[in-house]
Amino acid sequence: MLADVDTWVLDLDDTLYPPSTGLSAQIGDGIRDYLIAFFGVDEAGARRKQAELIAAHGTTLRGLMNLHGVDPADYLSFEHRLDFSVLRTDPVLVDAIAALPGRKFVYTNASGYHAEQALDRLGLTAEFDGVFDILAAGLVPKPHPGSYERFLERFSIDPTRAVMFEDLERNLTVPEQLGMATILVGGEPAPGTAQYEVVAPRRWRVWDLASFLFSLQD
Repeated sequence: MLADVDTWVLDLDDTLYPPSTGLSAQIGDGIRDYLIAFFGVDEAGARRKQAELIAAHGTTLRGLMNLHGVDPADYLSFEHRLDFSVLRTDPVLVDAIAALPGRKFVYTNASGYHAEQALDRLGLTAEFDGVFDILAAGLVPKPHPGSYERFLERFSIDPTRAVMFEDLERNLTVPEQLGMATILVGGEPAPGTAQYEVVAPRRWRVWDLASFLFSLQD
């Protein structure tokens, strides 16, 4: 399984750490605080705006840029107020990623600053060959095809020899079309003790990332 893979591409938030850390909730709060101030709405109004922007533009930031000319640096400044201390190093996951053969990349819609802080807390900085953030993507986020194409070109990746791990299913559609193997991370386990579910050829869903990665070495 995945014996032909030489490039491992992993999303960051809610993929390399679980939602239970609360960091993603902090991110959501920061985004909605920005929307409350920008539009002069309440919490419910901010949630509606956020949902509308994501549905139409892929991310809140992209929608704000397209419709309102928002400065991305101003928007992303909330990341500097996040409490990254909620993240902890998982030695088992570190060992599992370190053992993977080939190149390894983090591909995130967050900023490089966010990725740097999170990877440091997770003890994973040294395990990756590169980070592709929203600025490297030219502020074009996943799931837009142009973002993936820019990523593949940046690191000279053959998509047919790569696998992508994501917690959002919508972000795996384009990679699959490009020929990448795809793995959805998270959610409730299926009945039984299996570490993963085969959804389709070269497509899996896993509940415990470290266990799944170690299973590839058996």
